[in-house]
Amino acid sequence: MQDKLTTIAFDADDTLWHNERFFQLTQTYFAELLADHAERDHLMERLLAAEKRNIQHYGYGIKGFTLSMIETAIEVTEDRVPARVIRQLVEAGQEMLAHPIELLPHAREAIESVAETHRVLLITKGDLIDQERKLAQSGLGELFDGIEIVSEKTAATYSTIFAQHGDGPEASMMIGNSMRSDVVVPIEAGCWGVYVPHGLVWEIEKAETPAGNPRFCELRDLGDLSALVARIS
Repeated sequence: MQDKLTTIAFDADDTLWHNERFFQLTQTYFAELLADHAERDHLMERLLAAEKRNIQHYGYGIKGFTLSMIETAIEVTEDRVPARVIRQLVEAGQEMLAHPIELLPHAREAIESVAETHRVLLITKGDLIDQERKLAQSGLGELFDGIEIVSEKTAATYSTIFAQHGDGPEASMMIGNSMRSDVVVPIEAGCWGVYVPHGLVWEIEKAETPAGNPRFCELRDLGDLSALVARIS
């Protein structure tokens, strides 16, 4: 087993740049549009259920979210949702897809610092075109030794990526804001899992903290990453 840390991977959305807040703002708009047909809490429950159902069909990202809003609107109005509302939901999704990227604090510095001594990867899931757009706008693309946009983050996915780009999962670290996808699953694969809380978390990405696991770490923000990597390495 390779114990020396040689490869460090970053999540993208809400780890390197803001993302979830745009979903939450659009959900508020969605609730306002459907206020005459459903209470907000009930509407959000129906929307979350639709998102969970539709991941297998549409994957992660804005397009699947938009389709789930439309499906929910049809359901809660019993097929009577006005075409005007459907159009407004489509436009809301298009606005999300066009929103400029805003980097989170210390994102560039953290990548540049660990890239001096380790292989650095980006591992993100979601719509290929949208994730490529955000990466291009971020200006961070040239900092990575490898970029992987996947449909789902599973233990097998991590094992394969870290075997191809590094020295296997035992010598690798995954950093992200999702306890489920960026911490728990990588640890299951044998990696280090580093949690960097963002504050806004999609319900589907929540999971129990693997407290006590020797490969679990939590940082206040990415500004503390270099010191952590130095201790582990």
